[in-house]
Amino acid sequence: MLIVMQPGATEPEVDAVIARLVEKGFDVHRSTGAERTVLGAVGHIQNSDPRIFEDLPGVFEVVRISEPYKLAGRTFQPRDTIVSVRGVPVGGEEVVVMAGPCTIETREQMYECAKAVARAGAKILRGGAYKPRTSPYSYQGMGVDGWKLQREVADEFGLATVSEVMDASQIEDALQYVDLLQVGARNMQNFTFLKELGKIRKPVLLKRGLSATIEEWLLSAEYIMAGGNREVILCERGIRTFERYTRNTLDISAIPVIEKLSHLPVVADPSHGTGHREQVAPMALAAAAAGADGLIIEVHPDPDNALCDGPQSLLPEQFTRLMEQLRIIAPAVGKRI
Repeated sequence: MLIVMQPGATEPEVDAVIARLVEKGFDVHRSTGAERTVLGAVGHIQNSDPRIFEDLPGVFEVVRISEPYKLAGRTFQPRDTIVSVRGVPVGGEEVVVMAGPCTIETREQMYECAKAVARAGAKILRGGAYKPRTSPYSYQGMGVDGWKLQREVADEFGLATVSEVMDASQIEDALQYVDLLQVGARNMQNFTFLKELGKIRKPVLLKRGLSATIEEWLLSAEYIMAGGNREVILCERGIRTFERYTRNTLDISAIPVIEKLSHLPVVADPSHGTGHREQVAPMALAAAAAGADGLIIEVHPDPDNALCDGPQSLLPEQFTRLMEQLRIIAPAVGKRI
């Protein structure tokens, strides 16, 4: 529930309400605006009668929230959240592009990728050091050495980095090298892992699960935020449907739905969402037109010989052309590249 304080409520009055909420077993999140203070109370409201808070000094009204995601929803925070990724703002007026290979392979590969995507206008270098592969015999990634390589190359070109973290044991190493920690689709409902990510103070990119509803996706974000980490970016990466001509079905309609329900930034992944190189650019443009705050796109200097996801990776010249097209589309929806 939300407790809206009167415009002239004093600090002792606010503190008294917070103390009463804590006494009743609620976690309290305070938001102070220009005119009044709003207290978001997260907990089991069934155990407390909201009327006991209405009569406290300084309280203007008590509002019950129907949706299960309190921190990720707009009821408590109507204004958009802007997440800073090593100084790159995600969620503002700019469509932030993250680009790079699916898997970190060699220094030469990462250097060529970083050079190409930075020149085209990308702000964040993507690359996987640990790869959750369906087959145990597929390439599993370079591990920490891959993150070190990614960090070195990204710094050379002034880029931030994003990379997937697969379990809690990898978080400590990731914090040293990665600017935006990615939670893959398979881990979206790994709640123990999400709780650990709630303890850190670094941005998290939360991908939508293969068959997850929007509410389930937002509740996964809630796990991270309830732990204290409010720096969450949502990523629509396609869901599993009956269609076989695409790897997944990129749910572009989820973008405006998320923007209505949540204040968190939302980006789209047209590479995993389609699985085919020729479909990536059209879907990236469509996602930008739908209001996405960013895009994460796979780019590889030699995709035909890539160790992972070559068929869905753009060549550097294709990525450059896409960025030129995005500079035309973005202003039409009030954004820029």
